[in-house]
Formats: sequence, C-alpha cells, structure tokens
Amino acid sequence: MSRTPLKRRSTSRVLSALALLTLTAGALAACDSNDSTTQHTASQATGRSAVPKLHIITHDGHRLAFHVTPGNGRTIVLDSGGGEDSSYWKDLAPKLHEDTGATVITYDRAGLGKSDVVPGPWKVESAVGDLKAGLDQLGVTKNVTLVSHSQAGEIANCFAEDHPKILSGAVLVDANLPPFFTDEEIPRLVAASRPQLDAAKKDPEDPANRQLISTAEGFAAAHRAFHKVTWPDSVPATVIVSEKTPLDGSPVDAQRWRDAAAEFAQAGPGRTLVTAKGSSHEVPKDRPDLVLREIEARVAARH
Repeated sequence: MSRTPLKRRSTSRVLSALALLTLTAGALAACDSNDSTTQHTASQATGRSAVPKLHIITHDGHRLAFHVTPGNGRTIVLDSGGGEDSSYWKDLAPKLHEDTGATVITYDRAGLGKSDVVPGPWKVESAVGDLKAGLDQLGVTKNVTLVSHSQAGEIANCFAEDHPKILSGAVLVDANLPPFFTDEEIPRLVAASRPQLDAAKKDPEDPANRQLISTAEGFAAAHRAFHKVTWPDSVPATVIVSEKTPLDGSPVDAQRWRDAAAEFAQAGPGRTLVTAKGSSHEVPKDRPDLVLREIEARVAARH
C-alpha cells in the first residue's frame, strides 16, 4: 500500500461496462414514513453475533431495503458499485461492526436486491434522495462515515455537497470522481461501452443490464453536470485508487483515472490518497484488509 497525505461486480462483465458508463449524484427529496422491519441474516464475527435487520422504507413511491446492524452513535454506510446490491459488503460489514462498535448500514439501490425497480434513466439526484430518505427514516442525522465504491462515488459526491453536516467523513473506494469526467473523456467512455450496452439490451431484465441501460440514457449530460460537483472542505475523505483501475485495458484512460483521484485528493483539506497496490477495481474483494483499515481509521479520526 502507498499512503500519501495531501494538503490541499461486481463481475468483469458488469465492471467493463459499468465502470465505463456507470463510472455514475444531488437533490433532496421529501421522505415518507417507515414501512416495516424484519430480520435479515446473521453474521458471526469472532464469536460475537452481529444480526442485521431489514428495514423497508418508502420514498417517492418506491420501496428500498436498508440492512442495519445497530451499534453506538457512530454510523458507517456502505454503498456498492454499479450492478451490485448490499450483499457486496457481506464479508466486511460484520468485521466493521465488531472492530468499531458502530452502527453499520448497507442498502439496495433502486432496482437492485430487495428494492423496487424504478423505470426510466438512472438519476443521481434520485439516488441521493433515496439515501437521504432512508437515513432520515432510520433516525440517522449525524456522525456518518460514508463508504462508496465505483458508481456510488457519484452519489457520495452529491450527497456530501448537499448534506455535509450529516457526514463526519468518507472513504471513496476506486470511486467515480468529478475530475475524471471531462469533455474529452465522456465520449471515449460512451464509445467504449457501446458493444456491451447493445449486448445488455438483449437481456434487459437482468439487474446489472437494467442498470447499465438506465445509466446510458442521458449519460453525457449527466456527467458533464457531475464534473462540476464540489466536495465540501468540511468533510474529510480518504481516496483509495486501485493500481490497475477499472480501465486497465486502456493505458491512457487508466492514467486519467489515477490522475483524477490525485487531483481530487489535492483539491481540498483533510483528504488522503491511498493506492491499493496490485488491486483491480474490486478493491474491497482484492484488498479487504486495506479497505477495513482505512474505514476504521476514518471512523476513529473524528471520535
């Protein structure tokens, strides 16, 4: 691992397309009342049982699944990348709860896992509204460490811009970041992902394909807007970038990905750049030790 303090599905099929197109941000929407709570699955961590509970919340006419392991006043929210649901974090979530004592929340974005499908193009504003509504209905209003992988980086950036007081910090794991989505880069991403988009349209009911198709609608305009999003100086962030990047097949684009992570980390106070040596884009799977360490350090930094 290379750690440098600075001043100022995921299958490979989903990754190659969703890392190009859903490399995918944020208006606050009104929240609805809590719907129901049921038990999810049990995890064992060094002899101690951490039992997440499934909370179904309703927002903007659709239901969303939030899996909550209760803890102390600190909260860690884990947000998975494109095409992945909350199960992506099944190995890390119990360990984080055991090590930190924090409440750990994973959730299924619309159209994934136990959450309802929402027709039409994927909109980062809607995703931000869903996350905010879920936290509101769970009574989580502060001391949140937001951990976001890949496409979830767009939700994180827009959530932080709109709701900085909720966050005590963030860990952005090989995440989509605004500096990457330049007017030069966006057309390259669209062109490179076109064959996989065409293939996805042959099986549109597959959740990963459905997300790819919905993300492709309006991609250029959405990402030109995302390029202008500003991370608030009040929210410290750890930026983990993979050595291989999600664009390993294109040296030019891979270098731009790494450069964007460095630029983001240098752009404000309280940001740290960490390189996951030897890792693919799937850093939580390739280097779980590193991800755990950086999340736990970020949680501890403000308490």
